[in-house]
Amino acid sequence: MNYLVLSTTGLATAQRLQRELGGVIHAYSKRVQDSDTRPFDNVGAALGDLFNSGKPLVALCAAGIIIRHLAPHLTGKNTDAPVIALAEDGTAIVPLLGGHHGGNVLARNIGDILNLAPAITTASDTIFDVALDEPPQGCRLANPGDVKSFVAAMRDGAVVAVAGEADWLTSSNIPQVDTGADTGADTGTLRITITDEPMAGDEQHLIYHRQNLALGVGCERRAGGGEVIALISHTLEEANLSPLSLAGLYSLNLKEDEAALHEAAAHFDIPARFFDLATLQAQEDYLPNPSDIVKAEVGVAGVAEAAALAVGGQLVVEKQKSKRSTCAISRSDAIIDAEAHGQARGHLSIVGIGPGRADWRTGAAEAAIRHADIIVGYSLYLELIADLVNDKDCRAYNLGEEETRVAAAIELAASGKNVALVSSGDAGVFAMGALAHELLDRDDAPVHWDRISLELSPGISAMQAAAMRVGAPLGHDFCAISLSDLLTPREVILKRVVAAASADFVIAFYNPVSKRRRDLLGIARDLLLRHRPEDTPVVLARNLGRADENVTAMPLSQLQVDDVDMLTLVMIGSSETRARKRGDGTWSVYTPRGYAAKGTELGTELSKEEQA
Repeated sequence: MNYLVLSTTGLATAQRLQRELGGVIHAYSKRVQDSDTRPFDNVGAALGDLFNSGKPLVALCAAGIIIRHLAPHLTGKNTDAPVIALAEDGTAIVPLLGGHHGGNVLARNIGDILNLAPAITTASDTIFDVALDEPPQGCRLANPGDVKSFVAAMRDGAVVAVAGEADWLTSSNIPQVDTGADTGADTGTLRITITDEPMAGDEQHLIYHRQNLALGVGCERRAGGGEVIALISHTLEEANLSPLSLAGLYSLNLKEDEAALHEAAAHFDIPARFFDLATLQAQEDYLPNPSDIVKAEVGVAGVAEAAALAVGGQLVVEKQKSKRSTCAISRSDAIIDAEAHGQARGHLSIVGIGPGRADWRTGAAEAAIRHADIIVGYSLYLELIADLVNDKDCRAYNLGEEETRVAAAIELAASGKNVALVSSGDAGVFAMGALAHELLDRDDAPVHWDRISLELSPGISAMQAAAMRVGAPLGHDFCAISLSDLLTPREVILKRVVAAASADFVIAFYNPVSKRRRDLLGIARDLLLRHRPEDTPVVLARNLGRADENVTAMPLSQLQVDDVDMLTLVMIGSSETRARKRGDGTWSVYTPRGYAAKGTELGTELSKEEQA
């Protein structure tokens, strides 16, 4: 979710909501200065970009501003993202768009926080006290496009005959008739049917499907997703069951990393959940088609039937087979809460949060943190993302506990949780990304660790942040070297320094000093002075992106170890790097690409190469 604010009053209201609902605050930079927000300087462009992101938008400004700027971006009732107009002081709430796919619910949630009733204007909510195109959890509407005409007919006085179990409809203000009455087309009576059978509705007949079917699936290792989907589709068709009534896809936890199962779950828009072996073994006495072959292979006499039965209910479709997969279906009397059975495939996001500023975090990094159940990281890093994790389960670790920290994150993910392991800068640059992959690759790694899904979310690295603060020192070839000798022998570090110095790379030194290690930076400086001029620019960047940030430049010959601490990145220019102070006192440090020296012809060729 995103908030757009134009004033400090709006910022205070947005921050109040953010503490309860989460989300990212985008602030008009000409009026609002806050390091925990994302700045913008063009209101129309910001509104358009945030709306087109597809995420709910709460704009704390006049409704007219929103309407004028978003009008060119609107595509349709069923596709437009929810947009809420909220008075800056929190005294009025109006859901403008997407009311029936999240907007009205969000407006009510905001109203609960602000102790204010939202001005909901959608007809079905205000007149009939129900949103027909937004049924409750566990119930799916077959054709949302039919609702508009259906509601219009109700407003004109038509009554509705409801067939099937639907408390949420019978408790509404919909004008209903006895289902035993004549409800033919000639009577003008509208119909609503709740069923798990496939049915074709229309503008006078809405079809809802209760999600009361559990789909059990088994397959061979690396079976094709297409084959699994085809088997499930054929099975549903033969059994006269609607795919919209499926609550979840269930299998054995040995299959958590089976791509075909996740592809099938995504195809039918249901969660994939997994049971441990003992849970499925408890169903063996009830399997109509046990298999000794399957028992010998995975430890239970049937995965598909056992998984379907483990959810509860009666088996309505026994095991069906394709070449490399099986499926079975059980039916429960009540709607199935898919997440109450088995566990999800665990997910580990290794997230780079950048140097520390909120507006320097990537959207992917923020999304990974917001979606996570548990956040794991060094205590300082968790403090830097406090605006994102105030309502999260956070596990803080000290410096020196890197391997313990990463192993804990992996184990939590392997238990079915969505975990974010945070690093400063970029998670793949001198950070936790490599260690996570190393632990997963070790011979003694637990087997269940390798079933998790894993991704790295990019962050702005310290060397990128330092470079952008002073100009473009990374404009030509560069490298990064860590001077920490905790894991890398000193002789290896110094060998790399000499190689980089002789090759005339711009060098970013990470971990330049520590409390006990104060000499390697001085040795590296002296080695570099053998290969490049004394006036080679050096950039010292401390606490990048934080309140006490300090960035300065000096000649290589003047670099002193006492000017550097553990929070400083040291960047050494190449022999071509230039540095000067501009008229406003800021630094301009850059490494030229060589266009001027090489002439227009080569410059043109380089431009062609970059475009390619």
